[in-house]
Amino acid sequence: MRIRKAVLPVAGLGTRFLPATKAQPKEMMPIVDKPLVQYGVEEVAASGIPMVVFVTGRGKQAIENHFDVSAELEQELAGRGKEELRRQLRSISHLLRFAYVRQQIPKGLGDAILTARNLVEDEPFAVLLSDDIIVNEVPCLKQMIAIYERFGHSVIAIQRVPAKAVSSYGIIRGRLVQDAECPGRLYRIEDMIEKPTPEEAPSNLAVIGRYILTPSIWKALSSVVPGAGGEIQLTDGLRRLLAKEPVYGYVFEGKRYDAGDKLGFLQATVEIALQRPDLGKAFRKYLRSLQL
Repeated sequence: MRIRKAVLPVAGLGTRFLPATKAQPKEMMPIVDKPLVQYGVEEVAASGIPMVVFVTGRGKQAIENHFDVSAELEQELAGRGKEELRRQLRSISHLLRFAYVRQQIPKGLGDAILTARNLVEDEPFAVLLSDDIIVNEVPCLKQMIAIYERFGHSVIAIQRVPAKAVSSYGIIRGRLVQDAECPGRLYRIEDMIEKPTPEEAPSNLAVIGRYILTPSIWKALSSVVPGAGGEIQLTDGLRRLLAKEPVYGYVFEGKRYDAGDKLGFLQATVEIALQRPDLGKAFRKYLRSLQL
């Protein structure tokens, strides 16, 4: 089945960015002039997926407003002769079809995905975490969809990380799949460990915030026993899933920024600004002028 829907969980509290996130969603914090969540939505659209399901929470109305039409603002811009800017704003609301469902109590990523079940229904779907910005000519999700269409099973984005960083990620144990189309990049996952110590880690292949999931994930997540704080973790659901059917890990092509981390957010801002035709040259000149 074709991937027709992508789930974007955006119900988190954003505590790592307080006080900036006290009154605004973390997902609306801008990288240059575009909010984090828009980078994710644009990746979904560029991957050929026609619909996004946002899993929201309290205080997230700004996300829905951002992807809605703002007739008053557009009229004001048109009156000032800023037609190009008006078109840019209108294009945001036309990127995809949008649906919203609320996770009333934050109870983990697995619970957030379960909250979208009635909108996704029994078909394969994508999950994208907007904290991870991945820049590549071929979008990461599109690369993963190609793997799914060939193998017909769930696909998880993975990336090699330094051994000292494994305790910040879910880490897979997997067997390399000999595949001529993506040599050295595809693994059949055998197990997953959430945030292991370097001594416990079975590899340095870390799970990154992109997933293609089959409908079997619903049963797997529903059978997970909530852990600390009553949270249902996606990793636990995936471990149950891979006991029943194949799950693949794909080392994606592209540059990934961890924008959920303050340093990663700053790195994304600087490097994406340098790539901008309208900013790159002047910004590079400014950076070179700094006495560092």
